[in-house]
Amino acid sequence: MHHLIAALLDRLDAGPVALARVVATSGPTPRQLGAAMAVTTAGEVIGSLSGGCVDSAIVHTATDVLDTGCAVATRFGPADLDDVAVGLTCGGEIEVFVERLDTDRVGDLGALFSALAIGRPVAVATTLTTHPVWRINHADTVERWRGLDEDIADLLDAGCSGIVGADDTEVPFGCAADRPRTFVQTFSSPRRLIAVGANEFVRALTTAARSIGYHVTVVDPRPVFTTAARFPDADEVVVGWPDRYLDSEIESGRTDSGTAVCVMTHDAKIDVPVLRSALRSCRVGFVGALGSRRTHTDRIARLIDAGVPRDDLDRLRSPLGLDLGGHTPSEVAISVVAQLISERNGGSGQRIQDLDGPIHRRAATETGSETGAESVQSSTT
Repeated sequence: MHHLIAALLDRLDAGPVALARVVATSGPTPRQLGAAMAVTTAGEVIGSLSGGCVDSAIVHTATDVLDTGCAVATRFGPADLDDVAVGLTCGGEIEVFVERLDTDRVGDLGALFSALAIGRPVAVATTLTTHPVWRINHADTVERWRGLDEDIADLLDAGCSGIVGADDTEVPFGCAADRPRTFVQTFSSPRRLIAVGANEFVRALTTAARSIGYHVTVVDPRPVFTTAARFPDADEVVVGWPDRYLDSEIESGRTDSGTAVCVMTHDAKIDVPVLRSALRSCRVGFVGALGSRRTHTDRIARLIDAGVPRDDLDRLRSPLGLDLGGHTPSEVAISVVAQLISERNGGSGQRIQDLDGPIHRRAATETGSETGAESVQSSTT
């Protein structure tokens, strides 16, 4: 939708515009969440949703929405060569929401355009109802709104887009409800995870971290193991010395306090230099290293010999992960992701049944109610 904002502001001067967005996806799809297309009353089509396979159908839907003013949600599944119905040739599924924008949306679009112009993280919440309501949210000004403010803040913080609120199987489309089914489109960078090592533990961690919205980079100096085919869920696969890669990312400003570095190599000549780089930088928020207690003791001694101060060593999460009792790569990955979530949100890592007070502590503190995300589909935008 980013590229459509200026065009929408321009076209609204001449009359209403239908805006169609991908609000949910499943499986392989041609476009990501938030992909947008606009249709004007003059029949002009701006943008694309699918590369062509469903665009024609959406244009017809958009024409009806312009006439009636009532928004419509449509789902498209895999194409069937024996069926005349429109479908996706890639085999996935998407849900497209089409709404009419009138001049009363100029203020919201202008606020969105201004935020994007200065690089300020922003999210647009749109109720998936017959007559949609918009809410523009900034990272530092998410206010109480329909019981969804905590969900919106979480997505904005993670740099993810998705659906929150009541599922459409619970509340019929078009019905008003507390916590209505709402699409939150986020315009900000997702948190980064730099996973060091090309092994099965990193592969499992890549999948688990990607599922909660991290942008994952796998880096290892061994080209025979460090391939995109071995790490299909990674956003980037880099062949190179991890410390040199991390230094270049830090110097270029592509890391920040939301960046996590997880070292899972068990090779001192690789992990000591990259841990030294990560621990000395304020532009890396979480630093962890996988290994046994014996490996940890040896690693600490090597880091001290490498000149890492004691205060910096206190930042190191090693051995990495929470105590879940698992051993397989997938189980270890879950324990690591659980620690990332726990430390990010100030959680204890204990069983909820052993704790007192509200389950969703931040929600209770800021809004006076327990409101957690009930339906979130994460994706980078």
